[in-house]
Amino acid sequence: MIYSITEIESRYQETDQMGFIYHGNYPTWFEVARTDYIYKLGFSYKDMEDSGIISPVTDLDIKYIKSITYPEKVKIKTWVEKYSRLRSCYRYEIYNEAGELATTGSTTLTCIKKSDFKPIRLDKYFPEWHEKYQEIEKRNKAGETYEVTK
Repeated sequence: MIYSITEIESRYQETDQMGFIYHGNYPTWFEVARTDYIYKLGFSYKDMEDSGIISPVTDLDIKYIKSITYPEKVKIKTWVEKYSRLRSCYRYEIYNEAGELATTGSTTLTCIKKSDFKPIRLDKYFPEWHEKYQEIEKRNKAGETYEVTK
């Protein structure tokens, strides 16, 4: 798998009354990690949005395995699990400070025009992203594993 690692320091305001990271903060961590992964691949959501395309999450899945507490530092492993011209599915594994798998999840995103919310094909609007994601999917299927860094 072609993946990235993003480090996040948990913040006090992310905790619940029990001192654990509140479950609603994990999607934000996924987004931070996904944005970092995309940046490391050489792309930018900002550039996409500046061209009138947005990419909303259409599906979210989270499995909580171990609690994370403040002030732990976590590492999030992110990769593209499945790609088509219309949708991208990203997978996440969050590891606690001890290196134990704490949370897994996925998000599916679709690119749409901001003006009318109609879906677009990534290969038509962003051929470089399309080519890179096809390459990643091919390498993942071939069993290649390496970390992308900027």
